[in-house]
Amino acid sequence: MKNDNHNHEGSHPSNIEHIRHSLAHLLATATLSLYPDTLVTIGPAVENGFYYDMDFTTPLTEKDLESLNKRMKEILREWKKAASKSEEKGFVCKKVSGDEAKALFQNNPYKLELIEEIIAKGEEITLYVSGDGSPYPFTDLCRGGHIDDVSQIDENSFKLARIAGAYWRGDEKNKMLTRVYGLAFNTKEELQEYEYMLEEAKKRDHKKLGKELGLFTFSELVGPGLPLWSPKGTRIREALNDYVMELRARYGYQKVSIPHITKKDLYEKSGHWEKYKDDLFKIETRENHLYAMKPMNCPHHTQIFDSEMRSYRDMPQRYCETTAVYRDEQSGELSGLSRILCITQDDAHVFCRVNQINEEVEHVWNIIMEFYSTFGFSNITPRLSRRDPETPEKYLGEAKNWDLAENTLKEVIESHTKEWIDGPGEAAFYGPKIDFMAKDALGRKHQVATIQLDFVQPSRFELFCINEKGEKESVVMLHVAIMGSIERFLSVIIEHFAGAFPLWMSPVQLRIVPIGERQLQFADEVYKKAKALGIRVDLDSSNDSFGKRVRNAKTEKVPVVAVIGDKEMESNQLTLEGRSEKIGVFNVDEALDMILTNSRNKSLHI
Repeated sequence: MKNDNHNHEGSHPSNIEHIRHSLAHLLATATLSLYPDTLVTIGPAVENGFYYDMDFTTPLTEKDLESLNKRMKEILREWKKAASKSEEKGFVCKKVSGDEAKALFQNNPYKLELIEEIIAKGEEITLYVSGDGSPYPFTDLCRGGHIDDVSQIDENSFKLARIAGAYWRGDEKNKMLTRVYGLAFNTKEELQEYEYMLEEAKKRDHKKLGKELGLFTFSELVGPGLPLWSPKGTRIREALNDYVMELRARYGYQKVSIPHITKKDLYEKSGHWEKYKDDLFKIETRENHLYAMKPMNCPHHTQIFDSEMRSYRDMPQRYCETTAVYRDEQSGELSGLSRILCITQDDAHVFCRVNQINEEVEHVWNIIMEFYSTFGFSNITPRLSRRDPETPEKYLGEAKNWDLAENTLKEVIESHTKEWIDGPGEAAFYGPKIDFMAKDALGRKHQVATIQLDFVQPSRFELFCINEKGEKESVVMLHVAIMGSIERFLSVIIEHFAGAFPLWMSPVQLRIVPIGERQLQFADEVYKKAKALGIRVDLDSSNDSFGKRVRNAKTEKVPVVAVIGDKEMESNQLTLEGRSEKIGVFNVDEALDMILTNSRNKSLHI
């Protein structure tokens, strides 16, 4: 472990990261001034703020955050006063021996544990002192990365946000600590903008909207992490999956189908059993055979490829299917659709020759870019997720194949863009990948699609084709996920659109609302005509008032409402209204054709 209580992204932290790091120390200082018996442990700067894990003798509550936040600002003013009278404006570094560090933290077992590890690794021990000369000096075990001048911290640009439980060092066998989270930005305006985004995110929460729009539900009898999809939610899932399959069909992908369980042997040979055996749902048969619910599909697909002899003329083989996989997540880690036990994957695997890799990756790249542009995602950025060079033992396969795979993916990325992220340590254990990062409507980053290049599984399963010389030639394997998990993708999409889906994927595309009974027969004729054309349509002929029926359509975020009164009935027209404004008055056939055209074109707006 590095001699540091704080994690940083990248090798050159920006000024805001230094501010957040410094504020973590300020939080610990304020905590000790109010709760002197508290044991402070570690507290990194993180995206959008900072946190500190602490062991309180008296439980801290959300109500206590206001007074703790106030004390942070008071202490910051004292630090600034002291700094104005001193040559040292920021945090002062002190190098100490192991015995000196132990003496300083003799009453804090958490710090002592860290110190022992630093000593064992032969690393330098450094302390950082803040607020020297003020009534609130604070010394912490730390590697550094602080603000040079505390006067640069705006007391209105940060605030404490929430508390949570956190096991010491992330190990559930250790004591549960209290984690205090804070938000921090360069300016008050940036903080306010982020808080607005958080409030907007609450309104867009997919768990809330999913229930309000009647898309999915959870049942205590079925179990947590196992969503049940309503007819409306299922229509959205099918629309998304049909679109992915349509894009894949252009590049010669063929559908396959596999069972949901397998013998243990398959995963032992693929290498998944050793790594994931604790995350699998296991089944023991009456004959004492051990099976597992499949947590991934790739080993099954290798067996389809290996079921017959393949010539180089048959290459590549492109298989795809949308199917569920199952992973035994801990109940505390489950969260809405984002993390569940049953994951539906739009999965695909390409078996190809080495000289076909670039072209196949290029095909997938094209599919991904077209798919995500349809949803209006901005700034799709590829990340090269590669090996961690410091821990080669974590990865299967030969180093030369890893080098080839990483260099090949890098070449593809650089042929498309100069803006990409290097991700050492982000590779899967059997191959590097390109992960695509996208920003949603609120500017939040999400990992979406993935292209993974795998030499390991084809080697373990001895997959080959017969080349032009009549010799066996080893093949490679691409793992391709466009949505990845349909459930997780939908959690992102629901929040991205705030439930107001574009017409092509809306569960109800058109709602017909006759003003009264007199127009009901004509409305029913329009309904049948729309339905025959394949439009997802319903007819609201309930006894509610006309105004309430229109409001219901808007509340349910139906993209097009067709209002029918006497005038429309007599002229064979429809008055179309969108979610927020009138679209216009059209002949029935013209209106239905416009809806169909919009749906086929997958337009964001009608």
